[in-house]
Amino acid sequence: MSKTPRFPPKPLTIALLIFPEFQVLDAAGPIAAFEIATRERGRPYRLRVVAAEAGLVRSSSGVSMPAEALSRARDIDTLIVAGGQGTRAAMTDTALIAALQRLMPRVRRMASVCSGAFLLAAAGLLDGKRATTHWRQAPRLARLFPKVAVEPDRIHMRDGKTWTSAGVTAGIDLALAMIGEDLGEEIATAVAREMVVYAKRPGGQAQHSALLDLEAANARFAKLNAWMREHLAEDLSVEQLARKAAMSERNFARAYAASTGVTPAKAVERLRADAARAALERGGQIQEIARKTGFGDSERMRRAFVRLYGAPPAAMRRTLRHA
Repeated sequence: MSKTPRFPPKPLTIALLIFPEFQVLDAAGPIAAFEIATRERGRPYRLRVVAAEAGLVRSSSGVSMPAEALSRARDIDTLIVAGGQGTRAAMTDTALIAALQRLMPRVRRMASVCSGAFLLAAAGLLDGKRATTHWRQAPRLARLFPKVAVEPDRIHMRDGKTWTSAGVTAGIDLALAMIGEDLGEEIATAVAREMVVYAKRPGGQAQHSALLDLEAANARFAKLNAWMREHLAEDLSVEQLARKAAMSERNFARAYAASTGVTPAKAVERLRADAARAALERGGQIQEIARKTGFGDSERMRRAFVRLYGAPPAAMRRTLRHA
């Protein structure tokens, strides 16, 4: 990519859609990123906060934010839908959902932060597309909207003109990616430096969340997950795990995926990668860590790290040491 910044011919309107009980950082994070980009290089962006109706909109924290009516906002280039506790109620607002559907053909980008993806999905805007959301909400998104290809471990992702991101602070990652597309990576990096965040955060949600929630006493497979974590170097095939759970292989695989949101094989890979990542932070040889965590060899571990974290073990170790 060229290092020469690309400047739009006129300011691009970035609209943040909020609703009662929205998560304030879902909106404030992207707003801050675009605002800093505007200070960095002229005025490439015009920021708007919109809602179904004009007025003060109360967030889940009790802090309110003024918004103009979405129907009166003009020339929107990018609409970003916030998430939050109010998403469930907003999904039933037929006028708001219809407004999103009407707006889709007229914008260059339609995006969501965290559970804002549920509003896009309710409007049918994610049908046949890959999307992400907060890791805890990903199984529900997949269950309610089977036409959406949910990828729970992504920080943010793009499918055509539709962008989605993970929980809360991932909205900043999303905004930085958009700034990079609009103005060039140098400006996106400068904005990240000003905000004291990664320009491109390494890894996926798995490194920030207990995706399998091994400590949840009420989880159906909590004991099995805990046992798996203690026996990573052993045979953790579906056959062996089904035997441990006293279930048939087919029934176990189906029930485990329904309960955790991932297949048994993916769960094993993530548990091993999580243990390997912790071992890397403490130090040690990559080959030895691969053996002790059940990967068997460093190449298998490298491929797993690239899939889950977006970076090989050596690069992750450098990042963890700097952190």
